[in-house]
Amino acid sequence: MSSKIYVGNLPYSVTDSSLKSNFAEFGNVTSAKVMMDRETGISKGFGFVEMATPEAAQAAITALHGMSVDGRSIVVSLARPRETNKDSGGYGAGGYTASKRPDVGYGTGGFGGGRY
Repeated sequence: MSSKIYVGNLPYSVTDSSLKSNFAEFGNVTSAKVMMDRETGISKGFGFVEMATPEAAQAAITALHGMSVDGRSIVVSLARPRETNKDSGGYGAGGYTASKRPDVGYGTGGFGGGRY
């Protein structure tokens, strides 16, 4: 069992330190991070907490899921692994890849018509 917890529907006033202190009563908190928007620096309304043991993580999930924080009912659950989408196109580790669709791009009679 994992010890990484997803915390959603957070009020925008919650910070990393307040998130850590709320979970600290259930065990040792390894890390606590509220996700922020890169451009505005404003909270995205969710974050992740990593507990030292899976037992502490489960205790925190059981106690805090559905709790009201500043009038918002927070969602607390085990974090799922990040999914990688290999067919999204764009820049990646292998360089730029265009769309996988054969009917999109140059030589398909698009703007200006005709093939090259």
